[in-house]
Amino acid sequence: MNSDKQKALQTLKTCRGQVEAIIKMLEDERYCIDISNQIIAAQGLLKKANKLILTQHMHHCLKEAASNEDERDIKIEEVVGIVNKLIDK
Repeated sequence: MNSDKQKALQTLKTCRGQVEAIIKMLEDERYCIDISNQIIAAQGLLKKANKLILTQHMHHCLKEAASNEDERDIKIEEVVGIVNKLIDK
């Protein structure tokens, strides 16, 4: 596993812990603003993990596909599709 994937994995594990804490906050009927702030923090971790995964994809998968025109075009369209999903939100 390369360093970007390793960092993404650690970030997602951190996020998992944060989501579990958010669930506990809800169960304990904690203050809504505190819960909302924790949800925003978890979303930030998910965005960070996604950025790491996409960076890894472009540096490795897309790079490997560069020599094959058809495969390269498919990989580029995959990235464009993800960017469009990110922009449309």
